[in-house]
Amino acid sequence: MVSLFSPPLDPGGTPPRGEVLPVSLLVSSARLLLEQHLPNNWVSGEISNFTRASSGHCYFLLKDERAQVRCVLFRHRAQGLAFKLQDGQHIEVKAVATIYEARGEFQLTIEALRLAGVGSLYEAFARLKARLEAQGWFAPEGKRPLPPYPRAIGVVTSPAAAALRDVLTTLRRRYPAAEVIVYPTAVQGAGAAEAIAAALDVANARAECEVLILTRGGGSIEDLWAFNEEPVAAAIHRSLLPVVSGVGHETDFTIADFVADLRAPTPTAAAMMVTPDGAALHQRARVLAARLARAAARGLETRMLALDHLARRLRHPAAALAAQSERLRGTSERLARAWAGQNERRQWACAELAARLKRLLKTPLGHPQRLFDLARRLPLAGAQQVEGARQRVDQAARSLALLNPQQVLDRGYAIVTQPGGEVLRDAKQASIGDALDLRLARGGLVARVLSKNPADRQTPQEPLCPKP
Repeated sequence: MVSLFSPPLDPGGTPPRGEVLPVSLLVSSARLLLEQHLPNNWVSGEISNFTRASSGHCYFLLKDERAQVRCVLFRHRAQGLAFKLQDGQHIEVKAVATIYEARGEFQLTIEALRLAGVGSLYEAFARLKARLEAQGWFAPEGKRPLPPYPRAIGVVTSPAAAALRDVLTTLRRRYPAAEVIVYPTAVQGAGAAEAIAAALDVANARAECEVLILTRGGGSIEDLWAFNEEPVAAAIHRSLLPVVSGVGHETDFTIADFVADLRAPTPTAAAMMVTPDGAALHQRARVLAARLARAAARGLETRMLALDHLARRLRHPAAALAAQSERLRGTSERLARAWAGQNERRQWACAELAARLKRLLKTPLGHPQRLFDLARRLPLAGAQQVEGARQRVDQAARSLALLNPQQVLDRGYAIVTQPGGEVLRDAKQASIGDALDLRLARGGLVARVLSKNPADRQTPQEPLCPKP
């Protein structure tokens, strides 16, 4: 079999049929030789015939003034680019040299890609971004809210920039009521970063506006590099006014975008973010005015109805006085009739009483014997009543004398009490050695308990009752 590394055949010779190589083997062998013996290298050139397939893969030619080569950038790598590829760009690629066997074409499969000459800039960008992010300059909680209806808007940019015209046109169209103050500064070239930072500091020191727009148009990474430097980031971070960054196009990202309170994809979008929509505000005002007019009309109608109701209830003072006079006259007439009727009834009663008195005076007194008997019996009945009452009082006095404790003491009994005044009724209430008070009919004694007898046993020498 013929090998790729076999010595060449005689041009006039005819190789055996089994040693003829198919095209696929030749191309695949060449691909293997390239991939194994040609290391990955960085290659620079200009993009030409750039296309992006529906699959997301990118195809283009990389050329210089003497040669060109086909390149392929697969979708998963193309999605990680921070810029947009287009014809005419000078780039540097790290690629694997290979052969596309289906067409037998030499091509580069790209593994990494950067703009030519800006590799160091991207590295500086990444280092500064990582450091500021670690310091918390990008933290969402540090972002300041934008005023909903700013009275003055500051624009930090170059007076000659096309972005300024776009911003002013948008602000005038959307919100003409706001005052616009331009803080001029260089936006690219040597010293641009320091000039931008100084303009931001001036805007904060003057405090003439309520929000700032930091903007410029699109350009290459070198053109936009001033917005990737730390002085600009520090000025945005220390700004007391909220800052909206509208630098470059939608695909351009700078350090200023991350530090700013809000990032706009374009200068026009930045102007739209800091202002309310004037047309929408007018429409809202018209709606509110219509609602206010309807509410006022309803309120007026309600009050007119209430006024009509009160007017119907209201009477002229003369009519009210006439009604009061009529009621007073009726009341006076009723009072006069009532007084006359009552006076007439009293006169009739007096006349009747007088007639009765006359009849009584004319009637002679009867039963004189009965009156004499009653007069004689009255003293006797009174004397009997008095005697009965005296007897009842004497009986009550005798009964009370029997209950008098002094009568008991006079018969020889004594009242025994403890020192606290408690009367002893049972021998169990006293203990041996206790001092007891004895109250007699006349005077008293203090005794001490020497012994106790059971309650059911009496001392035989002592009588149950003392002698009278």
